[in-house]
Amino acid sequence: MSFSLNTKGNKKLVIFAVIFVIAFFYFIPTLSPHHSLSEKLSVSSSYQSSSGSGKDGASQFSFKNLNEPQDQAKILVLTPLKDAVPYLDRYFELLDQTTYPNHLISLAFLVSDTTDNTIEELHRHADELQSRFWWRRFSDIQVFHKDFKFDLPNDQRHKYEMQPLRRSVMARSRNYLLSSALRDEFQYVAWVDVDVVKYPATIFEDLIAADEDVIVPNCLLDREDGAFFAYDRNNWQETDRSMEIQKGLDDDFVLLEGYYEFPTHRYLMVDMPTHLGKDYKVPLDGVGATFTLVKANVHREGANFPAYPFHHQVETEGFAKMAKAMGFSVVGLPSYLIYHIENH
Repeated sequence: MSFSLNTKGNKKLVIFAVIFVIAFFYFIPTLSPHHSLSEKLSVSSSYQSSSGSGKDGASQFSFKNLNEPQDQAKILVLTPLKDAVPYLDRYFELLDQTTYPNHLISLAFLVSDTTDNTIEELHRHADELQSRFWWRRFSDIQVFHKDFKFDLPNDQRHKYEMQPLRRSVMARSRNYLLSSALRDEFQYVAWVDVDVVKYPATIFEDLIAADEDVIVPNCLLDREDGAFFAYDRNNWQETDRSMEIQKGLDDDFVLLEGYYEFPTHRYLMVDMPTHLGKDYKVPLDGVGATFTLVKANVHREGANFPAYPFHHQVETEGFAKMAKAMGFSVVGLPSYLIYHIENH
């Protein structure tokens, strides 16, 4: 009796077996009935960390050299939310369309004082996104829930006299979210409004390439008629006149942009020329957060969002003032246009 060995066929069989084993161990956790959504999405009311112990009861020890550069920059996208259901589909669609690799992007949300099912909708989106093939998933998605007992009707949202209080609550929300979600693996933090509805797919690469500590594009209003109309007026430069006005103000007086009740006479980025190319930079003294990229070390070194008057500003503009006082660069791109929905 004799037989011949089909070497080529055996090689194919071995390759197939290896692929099958890898796929088996990769997909079985996802298919298991014990695999819950909580493994894809963590929902917390507070951020907790704990240190474990080894088998012998001794404390575990870890070390990370923060001086070492990272090969691939990881981005943490942060978005505070309230009554956000109408905007979530477009929000996730835009993030998913960016050309920056999804596996290098983590998402974190803080939901506060919401009256709709924002948290449930976040669960649904996270389940859909994180159940896909690994190369299309985000690194992770976290949701935090923290109420501030602040209820402001939509028709009161943009009234001048309500802004200091509203912006103060927003600052607290951002700080809770930042301190809960920021881990040492991130090189960038991107603050992205849920109701931004149009921006280039290359926005992360473009803003990173600018190599500034804090950088913002120019946010306009998305109008049906396509007209050029300003939205984010919180991106601005001080002027001689605006600085002169501030000399006579009480320390706790908060300056606000875009209100006729108290003109500030600053130079807003939405009023700057937009034909000088996407890479054209201007220094800023105040920023909004419709889409703001921050080098993570800026936050780590202590620049956050003041809920109190800081140089006559609170929240994002106060953050810009604080970052500049610490020696960080704060820069805008007047010709790099993104668009925000018109909400009332």
